[in-house]
Amino acid sequence: MRTDTAPLVRREDYAPPPFWIRTVELTFDLDPAKTMVINRMTVERNRAVPAGPLRLHGEELNLTRVLADGQSVSFRHEPGFLVIDNLPEGDFTLEIRNTCCPEKNTQLSGLYTSGGGFFTQCEAEGFRRITYFLDRPDVMAVYTVTLRASQAQYPVLLSNGNLVEQGELEGGRHFAKWHDPFPKPSYLFALVAADLVAREQHIRTRSGSEHLLQVWVRRGDLDKTEHAMNSLVASVVWDEARFKLPLDLERFMIVAVGDFNMGAMENKGLNIFNTKYVLATPATATDTDYFGIESVVGHEYFHNWTGNRVTCRDWFQLSLKEGLTVFRDQEFSMDMVESASARAVKRIEDVRGLRQVQFPEDAGPMAHPVRPDSYVEINNFYTATVYEKGGEVVRMMQTLVGRDGFARGMTLYFERHDGQAVTCDDFAQAIADANAESELARTLPGFKRWYAQAGTPRVTARGRYDAPTRTYTLGLEQAPGPTAGPGAEPFVIPITVGLIGRSGRALPVELEDETPSSATSRLLVLDEAKAFFTFVNVDEPPVPSLLRGFSAPVVLSDGLGDDELLVLLNHDSDPFNRWEAGQRLALARILAAVAGDAPDTLDSAFVDAMRRVLRSPELDAAFKELVLTLPSEIYVAEQLERVDPQRIHAVRESMKAQLAGALRADWEWAYDTLQVTGAYRPDPVDAGRRALVNLALSMLCIDAVARGDEAWPGRAYQRVKDASNMTDRQGALGALLGSHAALAKPALERFHALFANEPLVIDKWFSMQASAPERDGEVFGAVKRLLHHPDFSLANPNRARSLIGAFCMGNPAGFHRADGAGYAFWADRVLELDAMNRQLAARMARVMDRWKQLAEPYRGLAEAALRRVAAHPTLSSDTREIVGRALGNEPQT
Repeated sequence: MRTDTAPLVRREDYAPPPFWIRTVELTFDLDPAKTMVINRMTVERNRAVPAGPLRLHGEELNLTRVLADGQSVSFRHEPGFLVIDNLPEGDFTLEIRNTCCPEKNTQLSGLYTSGGGFFTQCEAEGFRRITYFLDRPDVMAVYTVTLRASQAQYPVLLSNGNLVEQGELEGGRHFAKWHDPFPKPSYLFALVAADLVAREQHIRTRSGSEHLLQVWVRRGDLDKTEHAMNSLVASVVWDEARFKLPLDLERFMIVAVGDFNMGAMENKGLNIFNTKYVLATPATATDTDYFGIESVVGHEYFHNWTGNRVTCRDWFQLSLKEGLTVFRDQEFSMDMVESASARAVKRIEDVRGLRQVQFPEDAGPMAHPVRPDSYVEINNFYTATVYEKGGEVVRMMQTLVGRDGFARGMTLYFERHDGQAVTCDDFAQAIADANAESELARTLPGFKRWYAQAGTPRVTARGRYDAPTRTYTLGLEQAPGPTAGPGAEPFVIPITVGLIGRSGRALPVELEDETPSSATSRLLVLDEAKAFFTFVNVDEPPVPSLLRGFSAPVVLSDGLGDDELLVLLNHDSDPFNRWEAGQRLALARILAAVAGDAPDTLDSAFVDAMRRVLRSPELDAAFKELVLTLPSEIYVAEQLERVDPQRIHAVRESMKAQLAGALRADWEWAYDTLQVTGAYRPDPVDAGRRALVNLALSMLCIDAVARGDEAWPGRAYQRVKDASNMTDRQGALGALLGSHAALAKPALERFHALFANEPLVIDKWFSMQASAPERDGEVFGAVKRLLHHPDFSLANPNRARSLIGAFCMGNPAGFHRADGAGYAFWADRVLELDAMNRQLAARMARVMDRWKQLAEPYRGLAEAALRRVAAHPTLSSDTREIVGRALGNEPQT
């Protein structure tokens, strides 16, 4: 077994660097096999710390020269570092020349090749794979970059900032020189050299300045870039309008690449994107793809200020930029829709994702605070906790200070810290200082525990109504999650509350000793372990509507039964809690059946409630689809101490089939009356109708196959053949796969034939087969065969995620097999990936985080697979950290 491990990095050990790098001049002679990099830096001693040697990060580089002020200097190598001891006394210029081999860089970190072009990915620590440098986020420099390459092979040469010069060179080569006037850390460096074409648009911002926007793609993909460009324009306009943050460069560029470990990267002025989040036409992209492109384009553009202009002091502060920018892209997406219902649907979808991914993370071996205290590999901490929970922390700040107050806080934040590398504390302090009379300012020390303590808090609520005094007393009590650790202190939890009468009437929420108010919703702040709130002038026993809009990322136990939940489902004015009531009704029935406390048959009260939702003339189609979709198997598993994945799957499939049959006429009504006609538009109204129609079709196919009726599968197959857009075509194919219809196989063949030359659509083709409901091992067998399909490649992250990720992470019944074959399949794939792309392997390894929840025989078999991976002699430190934490091993110092 390999005994060397990466060192444990602790937040408490942070120290400023002994040197600053103020300017960087990079020259690249680009060649796939041997790229020459000349790196000229002006280096300044940090006189605030003791003098020491200059230790530059470097990985897989061939060093050819080191000069200080033009003179050769001696140096030595240490693992991961180039160390220079004898340097000039004052500030100096350092020149380093080295080569690297982009075509052999299968890690896709640093400078690599894809599709005949050069691309970079430097976050978090990829720049050290390009040249020797102080590769840490608090070292910010002004970059000038010159690129040289074959003009025929690489006609487009791009880097950060503004283009200052370009021209031809001898031997059929050419050059381009770029200058970024804003200091940035090395992780924001980028270059692209490839044969690309661009969609361009000139815009004038509110300040009157002119800018060029460009979306660069491979030839043949230009027709798929309109939506990405529209999203970019909308992002620029929104950020200036909402937060007064303008575009600050002459141009802003997006480049799409097919081989990319992440979704996208916010390099200053030159965002590099996974093609998944750029390319879209109605024929090739679903409504979900369109919304995803808008969100990710917005996210990366908003990083221009929240991440680039103000960046992280160290990687422990990663949520400073990511959590804040997640919040900003969520707000952008909600502001882009017109109706309150569409905003609510977006919020529900975000919370559903948080609960399915981040809540389990917060309860498992990878649990960590939003601001982690230590790590072995920082790539492993690009997590849902840092991103999505971090976004919820920022949202709570806005809840506590109000929308306008939050905007004031953002203004103060940039006034104080523009051009700096700072901490999460600096951000929270700015928001509080700009709102000195707010609840956030009052509770700031306690509120910052959201950054420091892991785990999902539990809030218990119990109410008592007193008829003679017309008062309702609400008791709230909080407890830390089980992974918070010893000595966890109370969080500051904003809880938005409403009261609803049994008749459905919204009641006033007027607290005693306050000015009388007719408001029907208000904010409570729980900042102690326990508190009581008494509401007055309450005319009837209320049903409490708590945590409206999911005002805090907590697990709520309010003791409400079916009757109360039905009141909320039918009458609550808060869409989130209305959806939540429906989900809780379904979840209670699934859990009771899984535990054997009740039969897995749906009662008439629940079926009638779902029928009322489906037939309601008041509810939007998108909202109906969310309510009528049963809680996922993954979410159900997280409610249990011991998990039998096969039992959960059987119960959920049974209840889905019952809902399909009991509402057959209603599903037929929905399918026939809600069809979208006319030209495709990815707007919330049309998308909601398509979502509900596709759900109806899937239910009708499930019911039809169970009854031996071939009509509805036949209609679904026809839709696969002639649908006018990918949302409907994929929905029909999903209906056939989900019902195990005989027509699923020819539908898959036709789908592949139609889109054989569309890589992103073929990703869908793989993913749909891998995530189809398991039956008798059919899906597992198909997945193993698909590994050998001519279109499958483990080296492409999108393709690997579409098959292996979709199966292992998204198909619990297929993956968790009683014979352990699913775990063996996972172990083999993780080890294969680890040899070529350790970041991707580590992400795939996360599927086993919660193995200790499993019942036998799954638990023992899962542990054996984990130990096999952990024992591999050449396992990367990225994957070793993940499997080690899963097995309960503490990272070594």
